[in-house]
Amino acid sequence: MKEMNCNLTLVCHKSLEERLVDHLLEHPEWVRGFSVARIEGGSQKEKLPSMIEQVRGRSQRVQIASVMNLDDARLLIAHLKHEEPNTEIAYWISPIIEFGRLG
Repeated sequence: MKEMNCNLTLVCHKSLEERLVDHLLEHPEWVRGFSVARIEGGSQKEKLPSMIEQVRGRSQRVQIASVMNLDDARLLIAHLKHEEPNTEIAYWISPIIEFGRLG
């Protein structure tokens, strides 16, 4: 079994959620599991599609997180850059010191 040594976090507008989740589900060799959280966010470079979001200055977004192997995370990012080249999708990779289950 590969070492689970990083956390890949993807953040995108809620309208892109299903497309990103589909990519994760299509690659079980890279992604063993993930969590989805609804969040709000804003940045100076962000496009706010609705009038309500423009007034509020932020949009409804989703944050997808997966504890995974670093090499697999990089393969997934390369795949997403090719298949979903979109500046509205942000990502970061953080190290995991330890990962396990309580049972």
